[in-house]
Amino acid sequence: MTRTVLCYGDSNTFGHATVPRPDGRYGPEERWPGVLRAALGAGWYVIEEGLGGRTTVSDDPVEGAERNGRTYLYPCLMSHKPLDMVIIMLGTNDLKHRFGKSAWDIAEGMAALATITRSAAAGRNGGAPEVILVSPPPILRKLPGFEDLFEGAYAKSQDMAKRYQAVADRLGIRFFDAGKVAKSGKADGFHLDPEAHAALGRALALELNRLKLPG
Repeated sequence: MTRTVLCYGDSNTFGHATVPRPDGRYGPEERWPGVLRAALGAGWYVIEEGLGGRTTVSDDPVEGAERNGRTYLYPCLMSHKPLDMVIIMLGTNDLKHRFGKSAWDIAEGMAALATITRSAAAGRNGGAPEVILVSPPPILRKLPGFEDLFEGAYAKSQDMAKRYQAVADRLGIRFFDAGKVAKSGKADGFHLDPEAHAALGRALALELNRLKLPG
């Protein structure tokens, strides 16, 4: 049986490049979902669903309402079912100053997404897929060209892993701290370099291989 994994995220799942790449996007084999796919090997199907600017649960008044991760999540789950695993890595865009969110607010947005995923009957035989909430690597203090956009966000980003862990514990789902294996790149302070994508993809593959999924 082929197991299906959905990777739901923002530009760091899409593969926004910090070094020169065609169209400013890392190639399929460089992006962390692609690294995950290669590391898992035969028997796994990995789906990439990354969108630049995607938030957890908020319409973006500047970049567009379609950036709301909650709006698209349910149809996305239904499009790709049956799913064995859903990996959700969002929250960086919620740190933008215009949203005025705390780390607690952002984590609660992730809780809403996890709840939708668990209740959507998108797993095998109408069940619920496993969920991993991933806290993105904290942003850096230096954000060349983006200081105003992320004003006051550094400290909040440092607090997110703890908040995500608490949400995961409360909901009885899995948690992974991406900041333990990958760092934000210095090019802009919040996108991942190729090395970070590689490290994250390999680490998540190890995490999935440790799980005892049904079937």
